[in-house]
Amino acid sequence: MSTSYTDFVGEVQHRIEAGRQAEAVRTVRAVLETLGERVDEGGATDMASPLPMEIDRHLLAADHGQGYDYDEFVDQVLERLNYDDLDLDASYGRPSNVDRAEAVYRIKAVVELLSEQVPGGELAHVEEQFPDEFADMFEFVDVETKPWEEA
Repeated sequence: MSTSYTDFVGEVQHRIEAGRQAEAVRTVRAVLETLGERVDEGGATDMASPLPMEIDRHLLAADHGQGYDYDEFVDQVLERLNYDDLDLDASYGRPSNVDRAEAVYRIKAVVELLSEQVPGGELAHVEEQFPDEFADMFEFVDVETKPWEEA
């Protein structure tokens, strides 16, 4: 299932209940850059192949094969979510002020969306690169009712 950049970001925005699209873009970047760093180049390519070009670059440009444990992985995403990357008074330059629990939720939401986009065998290859301590990251992949689908 191929999707457009706008649809992908819009779905992330819906899942994390972000008020602004910029917040969803920041989330996509933070999670995918960190995922790209954690997996080997082949895994990053497997995940990136069905994604829009504007999104896949976050996976492909990373320094692959970093040995983050789960806590370090979450810390890296959290740092990227809260990084004030522009010295402007514009809303998109301000940090998100995301706490650890919210960062974990956002990781799970983006990984679940990846599971919908990336063919099962390729995602399984990527999932094998993570130790058991990362199982929580894939929590939403197999649940029948996702948190964002609940009434």
